[in-house]
Amino acid sequence: MIPDRLDGAEWLDRPEVQAIFAALDGSAGKTRAVGGVVRDSLIGRMREHADIDMATELLPVAVMQRAKAAGINAYPTGIEHGTVTLRLDETSVEVTTLRQDVVTNGRHAEVAFGTDWVADAARRDFTLNALYCFADGRLFDPLGGAGDLINGRVRFIGDATQRIAEDGLRVYRFFRFSASHGGEQFDPEGLAACQGAADELDHISRERVGAEMLRMLALPRVATTLALMDRLGLVRLAPGAVPALQRYEALGGQSAAARLAMLGRDDLAQRQADWRLSKALVGHAERIAESSALLRRGDVGWAAYRFGEDAVEGLAVAAAEEGWPREQLAELARDMGRLPVAPLPVGGADLEARGMKPGPDMGAALAIMERAWVESEFSASKDALLERIFH
Repeated sequence: MIPDRLDGAEWLDRPEVQAIFAALDGSAGKTRAVGGVVRDSLIGRMREHADIDMATELLPVAVMQRAKAAGINAYPTGIEHGTVTLRLDETSVEVTTLRQDVVTNGRHAEVAFGTDWVADAARRDFTLNALYCFADGRLFDPLGGAGDLINGRVRFIGDATQRIAEDGLRVYRFFRFSASHGGEQFDPEGLAACQGAADELDHISRERVGAEMLRMLALPRVATTLALMDRLGLVRLAPGAVPALQRYEALGGQSAAARLAMLGRDDLAQRQADWRLSKALVGHAERIAESSALLRRGDVGWAAYRFGEDAVEGLAVAAAEEGWPREQLAELARDMGRLPVAPLPVGGADLEARGMKPGPDMGAALAIMERAWVESEFSASKDALLERIFH
């Protein structure tokens, strides 16, 4: 049974959203919510802090004028593309004027503003993203997207090859949505079009590809999707990564940083360049990978001491990569949880106070005490540690 309206959508009931609808003739249907916020509300999968997008028949200048008259802040964040961001109290809404293609040339298509809702829908990527709703929650579904959504079918709008020619990033989006909304089942026509375009995507900016991949890596289930993308040459996976990713998912893991570590820790620097990843994210993945290596050797204390909370994720990665039974994972988790991890209670100043000068000897002494500290499970006294050097 396909519903014909949204009921109980928190964002739609907000006074701020209704005020924006009212300012933009929402009651007459000239402005409607569109895209992900409608899609995910329909299936009860709303993300926290989800973006709210609206489409409108009004021209961008008129949107800004009406917002100002209603006391709503307006910012021309993408006005050359017909997009204005409206903000009322803590609610932000992106409002984009309806568009239709005039001349198509990849991402540089010439578009004209219009009032044709079906033409606007036809410009979008997948039917499940071409869903609109009125201010009162009634759905407008010109392309049968609601049925596809409920049945878990990620279907390109119109000719899949043409949609990809307009924007090659849609190949990556096809796989992401197939993982997030399609149960890792792949529409045959869409998959064939993606396969045909797989060798022609070098022109897409690395930032855009990276953004799609990170969203994909944070999904609950993506191992099957990544395996297929690997076969098509869209992503590189380390040998043995797929079964490890599947075991990681079975443990309930869905960390993008952990999955990055599992894709191939030796490739992290190259992946950082290919996907324009942040240093913080890559550093997080490296710490997970390094803690995982320690844990696979049974060095629980060292993993906890060096990597703290990252070692918790490292434990799940180690279990997935090694295929540990749940009992072994639970035992190691308990061992880690019992450790009273604390910083080394001695330092260079303590050694200098006893006459040791800074240099290689001091570094070696600190390393000896650090090892003793970890091996004592963080219980050795300061005096006992110093005794190892000055006995």
